[in-house]
This record gives sequence, structure tokens and C-alpha cells, in this order.
Amino acid sequence: MARSKNRATTEVNAGSMADIAFLLLIFFLVTTTIANDKGITMRLPPPPDPNNPPPEVTKNDKNIFKILANSQDNLLVEDEPWEEDPSALKEEIKKFILNFGNPGPEGLDIYNSLPPGMKTYISINGRSQDSAEDPTEAVVSFKAQRGTSYELYIAVLDAINTAYNEVYGERVGLTAEEFLALDKSNPIQKDLYDRARQGIPRAISIAEPDKVGGR
Repeated sequence: MARSKNRATTEVNAGSMADIAFLLLIFFLVTTTIANDKGITMRLPPPPDPNNPPPEVTKNDKNIFKILANSQDNLLVEDEPWEEDPSALKEEIKKFILNFGNPGPEGLDIYNSLPPGMKTYISINGRSQDSAEDPTEAVVSFKAQRGTSYELYIAVLDAINTAYNEVYGERVGLTAEEFLALDKSNPIQKDLYDRARQGIPRAISIAEPDKVGGR
């Protein structure tokens, strides 16, 4: 008997494939970690009140550590060209913060609260009469031009903040990383955090960029 040439075509059930694909999609959505880039965490000052101009602030020039980044990504630090990597600024900023050139009563209280290792560091690096009078007066000023690259801008800010974090950490026997990891919702760690920062403000002045060399 001759076989029929018109065999029935077997259909593949695609319904189960759709279910599997849907389950896989849910699995990857649930298990995938999405990076949350928050950018630069900075608290900006409120807009100025045109009816109440800000008071004039006078600051002894030696209490200001000046950093300027131009549109060619060259750095001027204390009016001198900086040829090293921006990360090397950290140590110079740290010396500036911990300089006790002419400390006032509050500055002396801060010095007396420091551990022996930091006092030794200050004796070696921090008694310049041409630098900050004490940590309560020290201000780090950073100014960039419009053409300054984002990479350099972030590198300088990172060096400034790392210097402060190391100062705070060492004051209470921690590394900079351990200081940053302190949980301020925990009363004991909050007390440690407050003692690390007491009297030493994170005084960073970021000036509005000049409109030079935009790119």
C-alpha cells in the first residue's frame, strides 16, 4: 500500500517557550544589581537673597590653601605649578589642615585632644608661620575654569576630601575608610564620628568656574 505523501505537519507548542522566557526575564530583573551613580554628594548653599547681601568675609591669606585648575588641565597650587599627580595633593592639604602656626585658644584645645602620633606629625610638618594658624581657620579653596576636565576636577576633590578623612580617622584611631564607614545611627559610632570632627570643620571653598576655554 502506497504511503500518503501529505503527512500532517507536527506543530511545536510555543506556549511553554513564552512562559520560560517570561520566567527568565523575571529572574534577571530580580537578581541583577543596577549601579546607582549618585554623582558628587555635595551640599550647595542656598541662593543669595538680593535684599540681604552676604556680609564681607575677611580671611588671612595664609589660612587659605589655593588650588586652581585651568582649561588645559594644568594645576596651580599656592600660586606654583603642580607637576605631580593630583592625588599627591592629599599630603600637602593634610599638612595645611594640621598646621598650628599661631593657634588660638580653640586651636590649642584641638591640639591637646590629638593622639601622640598626630602631635609628632605636627611637630615635623605643622609649625609653619606662613601657613594656617590652626585647623579652625584653615580653608581649602578650589577653583576651575570652564575647560577643566571632569576627571581632573573629581581627582582634586577626591584628594581634598581624602585629606580631611585621614585627619578625622587618625584622630580617633581609624583609617580614612573606617571613618567613612561609621554608622551614625549607632550611638557609639556617632559619638566617635563627632569626636573625630570636633573643632576641625571640613572647610572647602569651591569657586564658580571662570568662563575660559570652554569645550
